[in-house]
Amino acid sequence: MASEYWNKWWDMRSDRRRFLKTGAATGVGAAGIALVGCGDDDDDDDATNTPGGLAPTNTPVPDATATPTPAITPGGELINIRNGDPPSINPYGSPSFEAKTHAAFVYSRLYKLGAASGLDAALAVPEPDAAEGHEFVDNTTVTVKLRPDVMFHDVSPVDGRQMTTEDVEFSWGLATADANANAGRLTSVVDRVEFTDDTTMTFHLKQPDAEFIDLLADTNLLYLMPTESDGGFDPATQMIGSGPWLFNKYEPSVQVIYDKNPNWFAGEGGMIPYVDRHTFKIIPEAATRLAQFLAGNLNVYGPSNNDLPQIVEQMPDVQLSGLQSQLLSFFYWSNLQDTTTPWSNPMVRQAISMAVDRDSSFDLHYNANELADAGIDMPRDWNNMIPAGMKRWWLDPQSADHGDSGKYFQYDPTEAKALLAAAGYDDPSTLKFKYQYTANRYGATFNSVAEANLLFMQDVGLNPEVEIQDYNSVYFTQTFAGNFTGLGYGYETPFPNGGAYPQRYFTDNVLNHSRVNDAELLDLTAKQQQELDEEARRDLFHEIQRKNAEKGFYFAQQSGAGTGFVAFPKNVNFNDRRTLFYGAGTESVPYWWIDTRA
Repeated sequence: MASEYWNKWWDMRSDRRRFLKTGAATGVGAAGIALVGCGDDDDDDDATNTPGGLAPTNTPVPDATATPTPAITPGGELINIRNGDPPSINPYGSPSFEAKTHAAFVYSRLYKLGAASGLDAALAVPEPDAAEGHEFVDNTTVTVKLRPDVMFHDVSPVDGRQMTTEDVEFSWGLATADANANAGRLTSVVDRVEFTDDTTMTFHLKQPDAEFIDLLADTNLLYLMPTESDGGFDPATQMIGSGPWLFNKYEPSVQVIYDKNPNWFAGEGGMIPYVDRHTFKIIPEAATRLAQFLAGNLNVYGPSNNDLPQIVEQMPDVQLSGLQSQLLSFFYWSNLQDTTTPWSNPMVRQAISMAVDRDSSFDLHYNANELADAGIDMPRDWNNMIPAGMKRWWLDPQSADHGDSGKYFQYDPTEAKALLAAAGYDDPSTLKFKYQYTANRYGATFNSVAEANLLFMQDVGLNPEVEIQDYNSVYFTQTFAGNFTGLGYGYETPFPNGGAYPQRYFTDNVLNHSRVNDAELLDLTAKQQQELDEEARRDLFHEIQRKNAEKGFYFAQQSGAGTGFVAFPKNVNFNDRRTLFYGAGTESVPYWWIDTRA
């Protein structure tokens, strides 16, 4: 029966994860966690938001080793950092990574990524959070039951009451509202939801979907809010959920403070979270963040790779965790349905990709050559429209498997000029467009690469207008959303499921950055989403990546493709527990603790 097949398929994924955890527990050294930058990429980010790939590299660092695990000493305050303020603390108030990172501290989801000590972050699969479990009735009908012990925070006006499906129904309405930029990722899969009693709901899918449970675990999508957030309190200024942390206060440009929830349903009788308080200090300046960490004022820090030699020299007992990212930086053009623009010609887009020296960009971002000389090596893969760290679905642009379209990733300024000439620009300086990015959120290294991109373009004779944008007011709310003209450069949302990338790029959703409308890629996107056979689905992903390059829609860059690091002082035990993307507030941080004896 179909229901038996689907239930066995999901069980197989979980069994594989348990097997790999058993094997990994004995082989991981100073392995990383995932939190600090969650969406940005350097100075507190790369390893933190996207430590991943099917088999991430745990990079040994000279004279920097993990502290042996002593008995847990609970209590104390863990001091963390953010580069900037969240656009909103309402999880449905903004699709920004900042909003989602904070949401994971306070709000539960139906499912979460199953992080565990000693488990490679990229091998984690969804496991129940507020849900008790699920069952496939058939291949398009899924029943999910709530845990009966999920209680909201004991804060007025919710007052510690039990979560019911009424709250899930309310939250589902917020998640699928037209105003929510991510709504299409749910509404394209789910036809309707029936809420049959206080703890039972049934999802009716539009078609079989290989990633449905992953969607319920996705930190971009469904956070469970109490119905009281509709009029009983203002979720833009107050956070009341059922997660491991109680919202204490948010002081813009200063800090966000969370206190331990002693009644967390997954807290093992009030033991977890181990620390009493978790504080995010908001520190925009990279030099200040580094100085604060070296001075012992921070418990967690995601440094730029350029700063690693200094950190190791000044803190020989520092704990460093290095993992290859699952993060994608990329070029994207405005409205490709408008055939009157110069960049509607794919040769223009392909030429600008070929003007970029990806190897040089990689070294600029990751300081790879200097670190290699110091004995710290890392993979030097190239991103495709699927991040290099997502090995399960990624197609290497440098491989023979990419075919002829792989040439558009190669650094070839001569061919770039030839393509521009073929497009009608014998003098490339006559091609007028705006190049835009943000420089006040992703860190100094990202900014350096963004500036290098301009130099690469100038080297082939282009002279674009440059606009450096504020992240909150312009870049994220306008450019990233596709409301711009010209060429954009930035980071894509890091997704835990590979299917989200072609769904964003090629389907009818508000975050289709370039407004791509291509029947062939739309068909391939639909097929991969329904394909359960691993090899067949991989083939579809690879064909999508070939066709994207052939048609010149989105071209990935190297920021996000390498290894980033997270640094901990010797007195912080991060429990060898890491996670991907934005869920660390639930999946990792509650299990960290401070060793007061260190």
